[in-house]
Amino acid sequence: MSRIRRFNLRTLSKLLLLVAAMFAFGYAMVPFYNAFCEFAGINQLGDRESAIIARNTQVDKSRTITIEFDANGRGPLRFQPEHSSMQVHPGQMATINYEVANEKPYQVRAQAIPSYVPALAASYFNKIECFCFTEQTLQAKEAKEFPVVFVVDPKLPKDVNTITLSYTFFDLGTAPKVGTESR
Repeated sequence: MSRIRRFNLRTLSKLLLLVAAMFAFGYAMVPFYNAFCEFAGINQLGDRESAIIARNTQVDKSRTITIEFDANGRGPLRFQPEHSSMQVHPGQMATINYEVANEKPYQVRAQAIPSYVPALAASYFNKIECFCFTEQTLQAKEAKEFPVVFVVDPKLPKDVNTITLSYTFFDLGTAPKVGTESR
C-alpha cells in the first residue's frame, strides 16, 4: 500500500471518528440540558411543586406585570402567540395560547425552547402547563394550538415590571416522504 493511500485512510478514519463524536455529543445534549435545568431549578414544567406554589400563592393586586410574548419558528413552521402581551398580577394564574402550523406537505417533528428577558425572571416565572421541551408532531398542513399556563411569583423583584417570554420552535429535521415536495 502506498504512503499516500495510508495517509488518506488514516485521515478518513480520524474524520469518521470526529463525525461519530459530534453525533454522540449532539445526541447527549438533550438529557444533559434537562439534567442541568433540574439541577439549577429552572424550566421545571408541570411539576408538583409548581402546582402547589400556584395554588398557595396570594395574588398581589398592588403590582401589575406586563408579560410580552415572542415566537420564532424555524424551518417550515409558522408560530405565533394569541396576543403580543398581557397584564398580570404576581400570584395570578394566567394562560396564553400559541399557534404553530406546519406549512409543508409532509409530517414535521418540532420542539420549542423558551427564554426570558430579563434572565432573572426565569426563576420567578412558574409554568404549570407548557408545550416546551416536549417533541411535537405536526402532520402535513396541520395547525395546533398550545396553551401555556403560568404564575409570576410575587417574590419577583419590585424593579421588574416587564417580562418577555420568547419561544423558538425548531424543526427537528424530519425528512419528507418519497414523492413529496423537498424542503
